[in-house]
Amino acid sequence: MPFSARDKRIIRDLASKYMELASREEQKTRRQRMLDTNNLKIVRPTVLIDEIPWHEMNFDSSLTCLCEDSFARDMELYFRKALYMDKYLPCDKIFENLYPICKSFSETDTGLKCNENVIVKDKNNNIVSHHYNDNLPDEEALEKIRIPEITRDYEKDTINIEKAEELLGGILPVVLRGVKIYYAPWDWIPRFRGVDTVFIEMYDRPEFLHKIIKKLTEIETATLEGYERLGLLEPDHPTIHCTPSYIDGVPQQRRADGKYKLSDMWFRSAAQIFSSVSPQMHYEFDLQYSIPLMSRCAYTYYGCCEPLDNKMEILRKIPNLRKVGVSPWADVNIMAEQLGGRYVYARKPNPANVAIKTSPEVVRRETAQTAEACIKNGCPCEFVLKDISTVSYNPENLIIWAKTVSDTLDEFYGE
Repeated sequence: MPFSARDKRIIRDLASKYMELASREEQKTRRQRMLDTNNLKIVRPTVLIDEIPWHEMNFDSSLTCLCEDSFARDMELYFRKALYMDKYLPCDKIFENLYPICKSFSETDTGLKCNENVIVKDKNNNIVSHHYNDNLPDEEALEKIRIPEITRDYEKDTINIEKAEELLGGILPVVLRGVKIYYAPWDWIPRFRGVDTVFIEMYDRPEFLHKIIKKLTEIETATLEGYERLGLLEPDHPTIHCTPSYIDGVPQQRRADGKYKLSDMWFRSAAQIFSSVSPQMHYEFDLQYSIPLMSRCAYTYYGCCEPLDNKMEILRKIPNLRKVGVSPWADVNIMAEQLGGRYVYARKPNPANVAIKTSPEVVRRETAQTAEACIKNGCPCEFVLKDISTVSYNPENLIIWAKTVSDTLDEFYGE
């Protein structure tokens, strides 16, 4: 079914505005700063905001979609979010001069399923409270887990490209783009078993947990090799899970055939549930299994919400480690001392500071403390505010945060 003239008009108007901001000279400056940081040069840190509660942000109706067709509405929302961020939350976001289409593929069911109870406070928010029940209690259940079969859908790719090109009318190029790598098995195992069960069995039944993580690593290895074989991997993304990805040693230009190897990719990982687990157990149950996979890639970015200020000894075992997440619960000074100029200090500011009402004084203090620690210890640094569950339907919280952090960093590093 062809798109209506109205839908085309809406999309082309938005795409023209988007193309103007994507073509600005500042985009090159931002990209170079990201590249320099990942190459371990000391420059003014990049500032980004990600994982935004978009359902709370539409105070001016600029995020309201008007297209009738669902494909057109998805494209419309992509442009509306970009234009919104440029207007209210610019920070250092990269706006690419293209429209990306995700490569289409399917995977057979592994048999891994969650059995959970949820409590919903805001029906418009995808962040809900979970209680996970044990759905993988014994070896009989584990034996039912299967390695997925992956199938590439070239026909759907062709259809999606043709649809996007019809809507855009040549205003922007359409680019077929593959997947990133994010493997964090300990974000998933508690969803199959329950959080309490996992912690108890690390002591009472460690051999069974080892069998589970071994099985998941086997599945991930087969999956990544399948992505590689089918040409589904993609290093040419501006970010890897919210953080800038530009770096020497990873292809900076698209390959004509769109096929990349694991050795072209960033590996992204974390073990957030291990916040209160000892370094020895962290290595035993997570890193010893992930390091062989990490080593097949170009670089590794490790860490998310878990504090890692007492775990650099085990993280240094990752041979291609380049970036480490510094959570709101880590000691910023100890992390700066530990990271020095050898790794990127990927600072995760506290999203609680924008949840109800944003205090510029609190945000400035948090930002200045990190900047001082990084300058003192020669750390290349970035700031990425993420995991934003809510801003209490007050978008101004993020607007204040963005300006305060950027202004504070300008004081320490210059514009």
